[in-house]
Amino acid sequence: MQLDKFTDYALRILMVLAVRTPERLPVSAIARLYGLSEHHLAKVGAELTRQGFVASERGRTGGLTLARAPEQINIGAVVRALKSDDPVVECFGTSSTCILQPACGLRGPFAEAREAFFAALDGYTLADVTRARGALADLLAG
Repeated sequence: MQLDKFTDYALRILMVLAVRTPERLPVSAIARLYGLSEHHLAKVGAELTRQGFVASERGRTGGLTLARAPEQINIGAVVRALKSDDPVVECFGTSSTCILQPACGLRGPFAEAREAFFAALDGYTLADVTRARGALADLLAG
């Protein structure tokens, strides 16, 4: 399974917020750090807020902060929240045109592989993936 840019950017936002916690970071600052589109990151930040992983405050001193401690943000839950509706293959979607679908034996193995992917990520928290906090802080200095 491949992560899309949206999910990749969401994980990057969470990582910088974990490294800089309790600091509130504007989306514009995060976009500059990563060299990414502020407009696109604003959409990602809004979805992370909607899903309860990030808190957002508007205004001149506004920005994003983690809604929970890094130890309480499960990577599998984040990816599942952002990717759970994305089909692994066409036949998992609502507009499948594959003529093999009624008798195909691949749906079971693909569903199992998808769940194994999420299960592997369930074993990690944001705190786990930001343990090298000092090195990450150096890389994210900006």
